[in-house]
Amino acid sequence: MFTSKVPEMMKERGLTVRALVEQTGLSLQTLTNARDERIASCSLKTLAVIAVALSCKVKDMFDE
Repeated sequence: MFTSKVPEMMKERGLTVRALVEQTGLSLQTLTNARDERIASCSLKTLAVIAVALSCKVKDMFDE
C-alpha cells in the first residue's frame, strides 16, 4: 500500500491546497485524492502535474 507524501511536501513548501489548485489547474477533489492513500488511483499525468508544482519527481510523492 502506498501512502502520500504530498501533504508533507506541501507543508515544507508553504503551499495550501487552494494554492496548489490554482497553480496546477487540477480540481480540489483530485488534489484531495492525491493527499491520502487514494494517490495510487491518480493518473500518471495528474501526478506529473503535481510533481512539477512541488518541484519533485513523481516517485518522491509516495511512501511505501
